Amino acid sequence: MLLNIPHLCNRPLVLSANRVWRSYLGGSLLDAIEGKPGGEDGHYPEDWIGSAVEAVNPREHARAGEGISSVELDGTHHRLDELYRAEPEYFFGRGHVERFGAQPEFLVKFIDSAERLHFQCHPTKAFSRERLDSPYGKFEAYYVLALRPGQETGEVYVGFQWPPEREALKRMIEEQDITGLTACFDPLSVKPGDVVIVPGGTPHALGAGVLLVEILEPSDWVVRFEYARGGYVLPEKDRFMGRGLDFGLDVFDLAPRSLDEVRARNVCQPQMMAADGRCRRERLIGEAQTDCFQVWKISWHGECRREVKSFCIAIVLKGACRLGGPGGWTATLKQYDRVLIPHGIGQLSLQTEDECELLECYPPQSAPETESLLS
Repeated sequence: MLLNIPHLCNRPLVLSANRVWRSYLGGSLLDAIEGKPGGEDGHYPEDWIGSAVEAVNPREHARAGEGISSVELDGTHHRLDELYRAEPEYFFGRGHVERFGAQPEFLVKFIDSAERLHFQCHPTKAFSRERLDSPYGKFEAYYVLALRPGQETGEVYVGFQWPPEREALKRMIEEQDITGLTACFDPLSVKPGDVVIVPGGTPHALGAGVLLVEILEPSDWVVRFEYARGGYVLPEKDRFMGRGLDFGLDVFDLAPRSLDEVRARNVCQPQMMAADGRCRRERLIGEAQTDCFQVWKISWHGECRREVKSFCIAIVLKGACRLGGPGGWTATLKQYDRVLIPHGIGQLSLQTEDECELLECYPPQSAPETESLLS
C-alpha cells in the first residue's frame, strides 16, 4: 500500500540541493546553480542527489544524517531513505527490491572543484567484501558538465602512468612528498560532455575548475594518500578508512597505465540505442563498463513520451523542459535541475520548445533499452 502522503503517488520528485561537507574547496558554481548571489568556494563543494547514503566526515565536521536527501511533500520534509523503506516496490520495483533491498544501489553527486582534490584511491567491491565487511566498493564515473570561466580544459588523474614500487609509494605518503606523488601521474585532459570511469583500486584525483556529475557505488570508502587540501589537514583516522597505511596500500592497483590505455579503457564513447523522430537515447555507461549502475542520455525537441520501467535519477544537461506524469502532474525544469523518477509511475511526457538533454542514472540490472520512446 502506498504512503498516505498527498501527491507522492504517480509523480516524479523534484530534488532540492543537498550540500555535503568535504575536506577540499569548491562550491561557488553550485551556489550559482541554486541561485545564491555572490557564491563563494568553501567546504561544501558537493551536492548528493537522491541519496540514501550518509557521508563519512571527520568527527569535528560530522553531522547526523548528512548526505541523505530529503523531499518536501505538502510542507513536510521526508528523508528519502525513509520513503524508500516505506514504499520500496513503488520506487524500485519488486525485482530490484528482492535483489538489492530498499535503496537505489548507486549514488549521484554534483562535484564543483575549486582546487585539485586529494590524491585518493577507493576499494574494489571484492576488497570491501573481504577486508571491510561491506557489500560496496567505490567504482565511480564522471560526466563533465562545465569548466570554470576562463578555463579551456579540465584535468583528471586516472591511474599511475609512472607507478612507484610499494615501498617507494609508502615513503612518499609518509613524507607527504607531493611532488613525487604528482610525478606518478600524467593528467588526462577533459572537456564538457566527456565520460570517464574510475574502477576501484585506481589511484586518481579530479583536477581544479571542473563541474561534473559523479555516479558511484553507494559508499564513502576512500584512501586519501594526500592529507592536506583547502587549508585542512585530515586527521590520521580519516586517511585510510580507520586503518593504517599498510592496509591502505593494499587497496592500490599499481599497474602502469599509459594515457593511451586510459583513453581506451576509461573514457567511454556514447552508443546510440534509440532514435524516433525528434527523440534519441544514448547509452553512456552500461554492463560492458560496470555492473554497478547504468548511465544514459536522452535528447529531444518538441514533445515525446517514454515508458518508465526502472527507478531513475535524471539531471537536465541542456535547455529547459516540462516534465509530465500521470494524473496531469507537470513540472518545469531548467538546466541542472534534478528529478527522481520512481519505477511505479509508468510513463513520462517530455516537452520543450528547443532541444533539451537529460542525463539518466539507473540501478544495475535495469533495462532502459526496453523503455519505448515515442515522438
